[in-house]
Amino acid sequence: MKRSTLLTLCACVLVAQSMVAAINLLMPQLSSSSLHPSHTELLWMVDAYVIAFAALLIPAGALGDRHGRKGALLAGLALFAAGAATSALAQNPATLIAGRGLSGAGAALITPATMSILVHLSVPEHRSRAMASWTLALGLGGLAGNVGGGLVGQFLSWRALFGVMVPLAVLLALAVALTTPRTERAAHSNLDPTGTLLLTTGLVAVLFGIIEGPTYGWTSPRIVTAFTAGAVLIAAFTRHALRSRTPLLDPRVFASPTLRAATLGTATGFFGLFSLFYVNSQYLQGIKGYGAAVTGIAIVPLTIGMALVPRLAVRWSHRPRPVIGAGLALIGLGLLGASTADAGTPYWTYACWLLIISAGTGLSMPALTVGVVTSLPPHQTGLGSGLGTSARELGAALGVAVTGTILAGHPDLAHGMGPALRTVALIVLAATALVVAGHRDRTTTRTIASNKKRVLSRSSRP
Repeated sequence: MKRSTLLTLCACVLVAQSMVAAINLLMPQLSSSSLHPSHTELLWMVDAYVIAFAALLIPAGALGDRHGRKGALLAGLALFAAGAATSALAQNPATLIAGRGLSGAGAALITPATMSILVHLSVPEHRSRAMASWTLALGLGGLAGNVGGGLVGQFLSWRALFGVMVPLAVLLALAVALTTPRTERAAHSNLDPTGTLLLTTGLVAVLFGIIEGPTYGWTSPRIVTAFTAGAVLIAAFTRHALRSRTPLLDPRVFASPTLRAATLGTATGFFGLFSLFYVNSQYLQGIKGYGAAVTGIAIVPLTIGMALVPRLAVRWSHRPRPVIGAGLALIGLGLLGASTADAGTPYWTYACWLLIISAGTGLSMPALTVGVVTSLPPHQTGLGSGLGTSARELGAALGVAVTGTILAGHPDLAHGMGPALRTVALIVLAATALVVAGHRDRTTTRTIASNKKRVLSRSSRP
């Protein structure tokens, strides 16, 4: 695979991921802007992107597998640019929310398509290295969002953040057209309209409940209704998929221990990472007194481990189980360390804990990504990528929700940050034990599929 192709695909996923976090540092500016958003509208300006992104990932991955991954990527960049333009020109909160949702739908097409193309273009011996680069781009996207949002929040108008995304998406689309070859379409993949509708609406309901739970209260009628509706719709999707001859995602694939462990591990890593993201800017601005731009830059240590450690992890790619376990454990231990930070903690001490979390992320995520994708047959790599990224976004949403709920039970951030991060760290370490126990090294999943008969997820150990 050409280096230009790898760089282009990684740049696409970096930009898509950056818009998850970038708007968080613009909240003060948006709340006092001429849009005059209510508290609920302000929350939806943040959440619309995440909900559309996470809920559409699995069908978007299947769409790329069936109709062409390069075409799905280009369509995603077009939607992303259209949503950014709509957001930049918005004259009222509803338009900005709609633009954010449109960009999120574009990101849902971009992310699985980039990974699927990388998997198809990489020879098996170089696949772990390609996944490490893709995972690094994902992590750098979170950093770019924090830095970009901080700089815009301090020096420019919030419209500049969305405005710059339009020409950037156009340039990326041009780079994709010139550097990225088309991959073979999957004749056996399908979109399953009924299954897509059930799964997407079910995920939207669950995500709404997770994200809005801390705001409205976990036992409020609105949140209980959302979770109930989500559970019913996902149960209906499962029943439909088990009966369908051509499902969007056959639940039997989760008979693979490796897929279950890799999915849980992926969610666990981002659960811890986004819990840190949630308190980081509040801690650095509210307790340490840093400005928005410095706050964005102060999280740079998180990139060091993500950039350097995956190169070491590639050497141990043939033994993913200890690599995953060590990486997730480092995330949990780093969060425990960060939970001790207070107003008197020197920045460099806090940065050391960020480095540990960064190293854990760089160590575990490439192996987890490969674990999800390779647990599904080759013609479903886009769907597998969508599944893995859905686990990331659900884990991230849960991390923010749990952290926000614990903080709400304390008088201020200074008193709540420690208990919140300690709770998240203990959950990460407990989940790490489950992931290690469930993961099977050298386990392969073979899938035989046809229109007449399907036998799925027959695991074997060579």
